[in-house]
Amino acid sequence: MRIGFVTEQSKREMLMNFVIAYKLLLEKHELFAPEATARTIKQAAGLKVTSYLPGDMGGVSQLMTQIERDELDALIYFYSPGTNMQFDIIAHTEQFSELIRKCDEYCIPCATNLGSAEVLILGIANGDLDWRL
Repeated sequence: MRIGFVTEQSKREMLMNFVIAYKLLLEKHELFAPEATARTIKQAAGLKVTSYLPGDMGGVSQLMTQIERDELDALIYFYSPGTNMQFDIIAHTEQFSELIRKCDEYCIPCATNLGSAEVLILGIANGDLDWRL
């Protein structure tokens, strides 16, 4: 499966713990992420990740293009739902909202928190998303 990752800076530690915990499952799949997220995954778990541009410089758009071309099977997006975000709220909120909307439009499973990410990755491991293949 082709799994996209996006994470905000405030959720990098959660991402590191997630990819370490699920390394054996994730290494069987193709992973894609904007530059900083890809670097976090590589450093934390040593997984191979296709790295895109930084999220705010086109990396999120590259993931959206993958979704539109049916080249992404799932997305894990860890973000902080609070207003204490560490980036330009307006630009990023619109861009990331569009990413989630694209997932809904193209029927791409999207996890936005640790609980749903665990359900998604275990569903992938169990073959529950083989309909995407």
